[in-house]
Amino acid sequence: MKILFAIQATGNGHISRAREVLPYLLRHGDVDVLTSGRQAEVTLPVLIKYKHRGVGYTFGKNGGVDIIDSIKHFRPFHFIKDVFSFPIQQYDLVINDFEPVTAWACMLKGKPCIALSHQSAFLSAKTPRPAKKDAFAETVFKHYAPSTMQYGFHFKPYDHFIFTPIIRKDIRRLEPSNQNHITVYLPAHEDACLIPHFVKQKDVMWHVFSKHSKRAYTMENVQVKPITSEAFTESLAAGSGLLTAGGFESPAEAIYLRKKVLAVPMHNQYEQLCNAEAMKDIGVTVVKKIDNSFGSHLNSWLKYATAPAIQYADHTERIIEQLISDYSRKWIFAV
Repeated sequence: MKILFAIQATGNGHISRAREVLPYLLRHGDVDVLTSGRQAEVTLPVLIKYKHRGVGYTFGKNGGVDIIDSIKHFRPFHFIKDVFSFPIQQYDLVINDFEPVTAWACMLKGKPCIALSHQSAFLSAKTPRPAKKDAFAETVFKHYAPSTMQYGFHFKPYDHFIFTPIIRKDIRRLEPSNQNHITVYLPAHEDACLIPHFVKQKDVMWHVFSKHSKRAYTMENVQVKPITSEAFTESLAAGSGLLTAGGFESPAEAIYLRKKVLAVPMHNQYEQLCNAEAMKDIGVTVVKKIDNSFGSHLNSWLKYATAPAIQYADHTERIIEQLISDYSRKWIFAV
């Protein structure tokens, strides 16, 4: 079987999950990998056959999306050309992690597209949402990367097609410890926005993994480091907690390692606001924004917060076997 695995590369979570999925896909055929987007630091252990610009956004420095830079890098005619020219018919099976080029190529050419993504979970009305829904963002969930069959991931299995997170084997092999530091990953905040809050908490060391600094440096009790998967994983396992945005994979890994989590979702990023509601549902502390009152929230979290008591099973192999079986039964044996 010839398989195409198409992966969104805005942020690191999609790539991290793909590293776990790929070995099981390779059992079922030849796998070509496509990525689109330009904001990931994590790499894949295989040759990427196709790289596309896709449609994504740029992280800002004040807690949100950099709208101007996102627009500047969007090439609509390039995207349309990529969709129409992509050789989608060469593949027997297309698996898509919220990647728009191949999803739309499948749609236009009448080919099944199997979604394997966190974003697929939002196709269920049972998945937590903020009190005020965003109609435009809900439309994006449905049409950004249209699919024929869905396998979603979330903090809890809110619906029959939603599974708990895929936790990297690198994480599962670790023995967690507590060296009294906090790991920080807030890609939409520049260092200068964060450090003044951290230096006031002098009893704690802070490991800030920065998307905005290409060099490591230390300021009092704050260590700022460029993002690498290995260093982040080591810090997370040895720390007492994670301060992060409203993403999915990093909080899930922290919870698996029995770390407390404080989430500050990116403002005007609806997916992260939805994730924040789900995190509240499992006992994670959520703060709306980093402002003058953030210090008191941070101090309270450091003193009183505990890790959610949740265990995530290792079910990646089972999910891929189910996906292959469902696809074969519906589209191959049915022909």
